[in-house]
Amino acid sequence: MAVQKNLEIVKKSTKTYELQFTKNGTAEDITGWTIYFTAKEEMSDSDSAAVISKKITTHTDAVNGKSTIELEATDTDLDERSFWYAIDYKDDEGNESVLFYGRLTILKSVRHTRD
Repeated sequence: MAVQKNLEIVKKSTKTYELQFTKNGTAEDITGWTIYFTAKEEMSDSDSAAVISKKITTHTDAVNGKSTIELEATDTDLDERSFWYAIDYKDDEGNESVLFYGRLTILKSVRHTRD
């Protein structure tokens, strides 16, 4: 079941999201799984129009259900406003599900340049 959660990231910042997959309280082996992070202006926009599109196939510790989504400063160099986002996956048997979704808000940075 997808969880609605709004996210905030400061413009041009890096952010790492750590995911832990469990089933009945035990770590689930996610070898062969693909995890997606997608952000769009409108939900109805095509996937190719996404402002952020991450596809993770190499996991931190797949056997123990651990993976990370890393957003770089170039990913978050967006207009200061809200976008729709989702984190979803496709497992090694072809099952698909949405984990999280909501609004991703890009916040204005206090400092505009870093020398």
